[in-house]
Amino acid sequence: MRHVPPPAEELALLDHELARLDARRAQLLTRRAWLLNVLRTPAAPSRPPAPAAPSAARPYAHAGPPAARPFTPASAPALGTQNVLLVLGGLLLTVAAIAFTLFSWGEMGIAGRSAVLAVVTAGALVAPALLLGRALPSTAEAVAALALVLTVLDAFALHAVAAPGTDGRAFAALASAVLAAVWSLYGLLLGRLRVPLPAAVVVGQLPLVFAAWAMGASGTGFGWALMVTAAADVAVASWGRGLAVRITVFAGALLTGLISLALALGLSVSADSVYGAVGPGALLLAGAVVAVAGAWRAPKEPAVLGGVVGGLAAVAAVGGVPGAGLPWDRAVVVYLLCGAALSLVLRLRGVPRPVVWGVLAASASVVAGAVLWAAPVVAAVLLGPVSVTAGVWSGAPEGFQDALGLTVSWSDSASSPVVLIVVAGLSAALHVRWPRALPEKGRRAAAACAAVLGWCAVLALLAVTDAPYAVALGVELLLVATLLALAVRRATDAIAVTCLVCALVGAGSVGLLGLAAEPATYAVSGALVVLFAASAAGSRVPAVRAVLACASVLCAIAVTGAVGASLGWSAPHTAPLVLVVTAATVLLGARLEAPVVAVSVELVGALAAVVAVALAVTDPPFLSLVLGLCGVLAAATASRPERRRVAGYPAAALFVAAAWVRLMASGVTDPEAYTLPVSVAAFAVGFVRRRRDPAASSWVAYGPALSMTMVPSLVVAWGDPHWLRPLLLGVAALVVTLVGARLRLQAPLVLGGSVLALDGLHELTPHVVQVFDALPRWAPPALAGLLLLAVGATYEQRLRDARRVRESFGRMR
Repeated sequence: MRHVPPPAEELALLDHELARLDARRAQLLTRRAWLLNVLRTPAAPSRPPAPAAPSAARPYAHAGPPAARPFTPASAPALGTQNVLLVLGGLLLTVAAIAFTLFSWGEMGIAGRSAVLAVVTAGALVAPALLLGRALPSTAEAVAALALVLTVLDAFALHAVAAPGTDGRAFAALASAVLAAVWSLYGLLLGRLRVPLPAAVVVGQLPLVFAAWAMGASGTGFGWALMVTAAADVAVASWGRGLAVRITVFAGALLTGLISLALALGLSVSADSVYGAVGPGALLLAGAVVAVAGAWRAPKEPAVLGGVVGGLAAVAAVGGVPGAGLPWDRAVVVYLLCGAALSLVLRLRGVPRPVVWGVLAASASVVAGAVLWAAPVVAAVLLGPVSVTAGVWSGAPEGFQDALGLTVSWSDSASSPVVLIVVAGLSAALHVRWPRALPEKGRRAAAACAAVLGWCAVLALLAVTDAPYAVALGVELLLVATLLALAVRRATDAIAVTCLVCALVGAGSVGLLGLAAEPATYAVSGALVVLFAASAAGSRVPAVRAVLACASVLCAIAVTGAVGASLGWSAPHTAPLVLVVTAATVLLGARLEAPVVAVSVELVGALAAVVAVALAVTDPPFLSLVLGLCGVLAAATASRPERRRVAGYPAAALFVAAAWVRLMASGVTDPEAYTLPVSVAAFAVGFVRRRRDPAASSWVAYGPALSMTMVPSLVVAWGDPHWLRPLLLGVAALVVTLVGARLRLQAPLVLGGSVLALDGLHELTPHVVQVFDALPRWAPPALAGLLLLAVGATYEQRLRDARRVRESFGRMR
């Protein structure tokens, strides 16, 4: 049986064999170079290089060095050096020929000049064939390049001697055409040369351009000259051979074609009439045909590019003719319809897939451009109400455009609703009849686009037609209700998320729009509260319910603020009214079953409490009342077991803050008379709590009692010029700190230590200031540097100490 080695072993054998073959090839090339040298110098043949000594591990005695041997110049011919020398030699000969033609031409007669150029050019053209026969391809390439340059010089010389009176541009057109033909024939005859054919392609780009220039052609004439050149390049690229030729032709076709299309597009857009746009349109249509024809047999990436260029050129050609006699806003609709018609390429059979993708990309680009043109109108509708918030309740405007408060040229954007409606219809049709050849995800994306664009189209229509203010409010509320219904009834997919986002954005816009008049504010805010609450109740997705419930609570905050403003209350007097929303969220959070929805509603309720505190911050008595009410609501929330740890601490902090603010508002200079009895009572309650539940935290048991007295006393002590209060406070803080350290309780240790440190800092501040004034300016930076060095040198030890302190602190109650 035949033994088949494992894949790893077989791969190692193949690598070894390939390395042996490479080494053998290098040895044979060295031998060949030596033999060629012997044939060129037969007088004294040199000694052939000795082959490398075979290794015992090699299966053949004549095998070359292993592949791991480093490459040296002696191991292979110095082809790079040879090419550099040949290029330099060719350049020097070219410079010499140019200098001879320009400066030494007048020193010879007509016969001598003609004979010299003819002989040199003929010799340069014949020499590459002889060099190729002697296996010198690099030298042949250099001489061939020199020969091509000499033919150009011959053309200049011929014009100067034989036809000096002819038009230089016409002669350049004829000469470039002749040179392109001669170089092409020369390259085909000597097929091993790589320079003539690409050079012929480069020169072939010039004849028609020079001819159009000579004839004084218009912009359309230049465009046709470039387009015919591009068509010829496409033909050569499709059926020609040779990688260098095809790359050069492709670059030439791309350059000439794009320049021609740019000229045609500029002429088409600037045309004043339909008749003036016919010529550029025909040129654009020809460019589309050339681009698609070139992409038909091209690889994938060039084919897609050709499809894109062809599709855009076709849209510009067909849409530019009727659009030339229309205003720009209507011409956009014409271009949009032409771009949408490109999607019919999906129904054509036999078209290569890359070309289809390119044409579809062109269609999508045109449609996206039209939507971007209409986007400023939608942005003005959505963002316009923000600019009129300064005139709240100044009176209902007559029209929708006055309510937006933006100076927009609505007459120039009259077609924007039509554009958005057309694109929305296309997206809906694409969703219904989605091709099987396209990914299924695009179908849902098309439906989402249809929903967004339809909503934007209605908003743009309201603005462009300047609908009455009340009608605009009603239509926008109806749109929000429709979008919410779509978002609630569908599952969590792209369409539902899109409808939900649009509904939220639309609600914000119409809410700001309703601030223009008092009745409109109540109507819009109340309707939004009901819509969001009903949608949240009807949704089955917890995340969607949470978002809708939060939106309903936010609208309720706006309603309470409007009620306070209608009653003529100031901001501090309105703050307790806003807390009604927080109280409602506390009740809802206790009744809602979904945890995500309950947490979201309670967080927005906490936001309402923050708003109430911000409203009352300018009036200390009302601020104390609001803080106390917030503490009550937080305590009510903490009565639920799952919220006890989250709401218990804020409730205690709010009660303490309310007491402090009340004392400050009453002008009390000795707060201990009020806080100390409360602290004793709170301490007794905490002590009983700790006796019943030893696992209870010291912050819950003793934190409120300690902070109730120590923090206000610290605030007063910082402004007290006498020494008695800071001393008594320091002694009390020291006692509390020692007790906390002795009993391993966090709250007394932290609160007592903090108050003691701050009180000591207050007492040492004047002396520290005097010391710093007495020190020179360089002393503080030097001390800071020494401290950093000391800490850095003992960093690991300090880190271990910090960890031990943290662990010890964590074990406290």
